[in-house]
Amino acid sequence: MADAAPFSPLSVAALNRLVRERLESGFPLCWVAGEISNLTVAASGHAYFTLKDEAAQVRCVMFRGRNQLLGWRLANGQHVEARVLVTLYEARGEFQLNVETMRRAGVGNLFEQFQKLKAKLEAEGLFAAEGKRPLPFFPRRIGIVTSLQAAALRDVLTTLRRRAPQVAVTIFPTPVQGDGAGAQIAAAVRQAGDSGLADVLIVCRGGGSIEDLWAFNDEALARAIRACPVPVVSGVGHETDFTIADFAADLRAPTPTAAAEIVAPERERLLARLDELRRQLRRQAMRDIEQRAQRVDVLARRLTHPAERLAQQRTALAHLAHRLNAAADRQQAAAGARLAAVGHRLALARPNPQQLGRRFDLLATRLDNAWQRQHAAHGARVARLADSLAHLNPQAVLGRGYALVQDATGAIVRDAATMEPRQAIHVYLARGRLDAEVTAADAAAELLPAADA
Repeated sequence: MADAAPFSPLSVAALNRLVRERLESGFPLCWVAGEISNLTVAASGHAYFTLKDEAAQVRCVMFRGRNQLLGWRLANGQHVEARVLVTLYEARGEFQLNVETMRRAGVGNLFEQFQKLKAKLEAEGLFAAEGKRPLPFFPRRIGIVTSLQAAALRDVLTTLRRRAPQVAVTIFPTPVQGDGAGAQIAAAVRQAGDSGLADVLIVCRGGGSIEDLWAFNDEALARAIRACPVPVVSGVGHETDFTIADFAADLRAPTPTAAAEIVAPERERLLARLDELRRQLRRQAMRDIEQRAQRVDVLARRLTHPAERLAQQRTALAHLAHRLNAAADRQQAAAGARLAAVGHRLALARPNPQQLGRRFDLLATRLDNAWQRQHAAHGARVARLADSLAHLNPQAVLGRGYALVQDATGAIVRDAATMEPRQAIHVYLARGRLDAEVTAADAAAELLPAADA
């Protein structure tokens, strides 16, 4: 019996890799809810913890890049909802979850409500940049909408007192947390706008969870901010906190203190700027006075007595009159010269009948002589041409004793070799025609000299 084929076992690393691939491909990204325990944050920034409920637990890891995007710190005992990738840590063969992102349990619904309201108001153009109003550069009165017990109010008042003690402050108290707080904040914003007691309005509150800041995600508050007749600055929560009020406001400040710094110009800086402007104004005024004094001196040198000015004008008028008369004389002389030249040319161009008659007789004589010469020349030429034609006349050739021979077809016979005996021919003489018949043809025969007549 033959031995069975040898079995090739998997390595532990290969097995773990296959299990990890099956887990990651078999489970899509999903949300898992549980409580954080055994939290450890390594020096690298990666967070390792256990996510558990009443019946089970699972190891989790959240890498530094994901952890830094949370905006809040993880802590043991927190109930969270994590979006995870199910996987296997190959080096130890441990089942774990890689956390992509996380939210506090129960916050998911609030966040969805926040996103829906934000999208709705944004589609209406409530957050459009062109609707934002500029803040006043020198506000005389600043309104603050917040709770009287809020620590943010103390921070804002301290900042305003330090930067701009000359600016009046009006507080419009309102709850900033709890049921119905959004509607009450909106009412306070409307009251501040209608009162006319503020040039700019700060809506502020300290930091907190999304539930704590939920009153500032109220639709009525967003519409009240946009309808407020004065610019509104939102200073709600920390720098990482965003609310609907932030988007609706004319300007968002990262913190309440920053909102106070934005709306209130620093008094010391303004005083320093005022001193600088005062110095510039003084220097400019002195320069203007000096330039005008110099201008007065120049004008004083140009100023003359009225009698002297009249004398100067009389002299100038006499000079202009002399120039006018001289110009008129020159124009008159030039016109007279042009008229004389035209008259001379006209006299030369006038016709002389006697001279023209003599010229006519001379031209007639020349024409008659030319005609006579032309007539004689043409007569002589005609005679020469007539003689030439007479020499070329075939009839004249026949008159000298020659004859013209044609065959029966009328073709002229030039070669005896083309003729056959008994062939009919026609012989034309100077007077008349002979019809004959060829008796013999000698192509070599020569013309005998003609006998004397």
